[in-house]
Amino acid sequence: MLEAILWDVDGTLAETERDGHLVAMNAAFEELDIPWRWDERRYGELLRVAGGFERLLFDMESQLLAPVSLDERSVLARRIHALKNQRYKELVASGALPLRPGVRELFDECPAAGVRMAVVTTTSRGNVDALLSAQVGADWEARFAAVVCAEDAPVKKPDPQAYRLVLERLQLSAEQTVAIEDSAMGLAAATAAGIPVVITRSIYFPDDPVPGALAVGPSLGTTDGWQPEARPGGERRVGLAELCHWYGSRG
Repeated sequence: MLEAILWDVDGTLAETERDGHLVAMNAAFEELDIPWRWDERRYGELLRVAGGFERLLFDMESQLLAPVSLDERSVLARRIHALKNQRYKELVASGALPLRPGVRELFDECPAAGVRMAVVTTTSRGNVDALLSAQVGADWEARFAAVVCAEDAPVKKPDPQAYRLVLERLQLSAEQTVAIEDSAMGLAAATAAGIPVVITRSIYFPDDPVPGALAVGPSLGTTDGWQPEARPGGERRVGLAELCHWYGSRG
């Protein structure tokens, strides 16, 4: 029996990458008078490196004006990243990053059906709080039986650390849960912990190979374009009943 839905955040709950983190990062560069800018294509490449701080360090390897020593680069990256997070929170608070279609409806369905929810991300708790406070309310955490963020699981996806920790906190086996992710890295992290995964493809990961996913589709807000196909005659969105059907049909 399905006991819990485990939610990724960036790209899964909202399209936070292009419209949030990228915008905030370029704002931080400008504010600090750093002559770097990431365009959408470059940011898409950098998303293959998990973690904003880690992306900055990676990008500095190709920046001619970056500090020479690793220590100096780390100091600068932490300064940029801290300011970027501040600008991201301001952007989110403005309401500029709505939840993706179908997310809010599934949020409401789960407690009514006795299915618990958890957040499983390697972004910071501050970023999660900013997004969900703006979109769900200041008491958003009461909706979730567990919240695992970067501060809890510092080893980034595709490592399974965050998923193993959430199973421990929920006191559930992997087979009692389903993760909702948007990328191959998220799939790898959950799968390594033995957790079945539903992929809702996001802007930056529209074509990632996702072998072994329980189901793959464009959005929880529509039943079109899913593999396996959603059952006919139901709602025009992917809700808890469809997730439970895919969960029950797994091999």
